[in-house]
Amino acid sequence: MKKFFAEFKEFISRGDVVSMAVGIIVGSTFTAIVNSLVKDIITPFIGVLMGGANFGELCWTIGEAQIMYGSFIQAVINFLITAFVLFCVVKAMNTLKKLGEKKKAEEEAAKAEEPAAPAPTPEDIVLLTEIRDLLKK
Repeated sequence: MKKFFAEFKEFISRGDVVSMAVGIIVGSTFTAIVNSLVKDIITPFIGVLMGGANFGELCWTIGEAQIMYGSFIQAVINFLITAFVLFCVVKAMNTLKKLGEKKKAEEEAAKAEEPAAPAPTPEDIVLLTEIRDLLKK
């Protein structure tokens, strides 16, 4: 049982799980923002353009059942806006990633073009050179 809890602790403390949790929390908050944008701003604006229609009240009544197609329209608008924003975010991240990779490749190419610094002359060679120079004198 101790091993089980140790494995669980290791699993929960890994960076992937924490990143996933943060992503889920941010995603749910983002969903609330998009829902508010659609419900409170975009849907009323579209309703005005359509002659004052309120999407929440749009429905077909068949017998005693009501088919709330206005709610469906609002959910589709939510989806499209969310998908568009996520597309823009991913596109921006990919662009930044490509710029970073391009900069790194340019730096590596510049390093490859630089002539290598000459290796320091070993001490015994320096000493022999000094002796040779002294003997020439």
